[in-house]
Amino acid sequence: MATNPVENVSKTPLTLLGLGAMGAALAEAWLAAGHPLTVWNRTAARAEGLAARGAAVAATVAEAVAANRLVVVCLLDDDSVQEALDGVDLTGKDLVNLVTSTPGKARARAAWAERRGARYLDGGIMAVPPMIGVPAAGAYVFYSGSAELFEEHEGVLAAPADTRYVGADAGFAALHDVALLSGMYGMFAGIAHAFALIRGESVAPSELAPLLGGWLAAMSGSVAKTAQQLESGDYALDVVSNLAMQVAGKGTLLGTAEEQGVSAELLLPYFRLMERRLEIGGGEEDLTGVVDLLRR
Repeated sequence: MATNPVENVSKTPLTLLGLGAMGAALAEAWLAAGHPLTVWNRTAARAEGLAARGAAVAATVAEAVAANRLVVVCLLDDDSVQEALDGVDLTGKDLVNLVTSTPGKARARAAWAERRGARYLDGGIMAVPPMIGVPAAGAYVFYSGSAELFEEHEGVLAAPADTRYVGADAGFAALHDVALLSGMYGMFAGIAHAFALIRGESVAPSELAPLLGGWLAAMSGSVAKTAQQLESGDYALDVVSNLAMQVAGKGTLLGTAEEQGVSAELLLPYFRLMERRLEIGGGEEDLTGVVDLLRR
């Protein structure tokens, strides 16, 4: 029977730097789970409510870092991390950086932390603040970097949200984070275009919404098929509607947008990539070949 790391962990003390919306949610979750918590925030007033619930409030970053071996950072950006920790002794510390960054910046920050005597773990939070500390919400955090650090502190880190360790390369958490967010924004673009088409018509958005949501859920199966085709190298594997057919059908989508007075600017870049792939002989393939066109 699998064990729950949250239930089986001792109440490890930790420090949290940053009490914005996400940082405050993390702090609440750690306190609720019984972990002794030291907090620091540039605007000290934001810590008052946490202090009333038992958090220790440090006057300076150095004081906060000195209080515990495990130090979690949830500041605005990578520059904020640099500024906050500049000159602070990190020797022997376990530094967990939950600041959204790029893979390259995460790798550079890991090397920076190691030079200063700290173990390093980078994190990418796949949640919004109201999901933190609510197991049923499905929140989780990607982690990458020191496997030893992750294994030692997994239970503590799992208190606010589930954990997904994605490798020793410190840039992988950010890479996974941004990959998922990129897919999300692509979906948002399609949703925006779909709703724009019905504006001005006697079709209520609330009428279209369940149909659109259901359709997108059904089409999500293409994610696994794309992965299978990429790994096999066979882009014609299990094709249902090939690239040539889909390029031929794009005129209907563009014509409808024109009739409805809707800009096609969200669709055109993808259609152009489809056309380019067709031109080099990918007509019998799925849409997977577009992935290779995006590589520079």
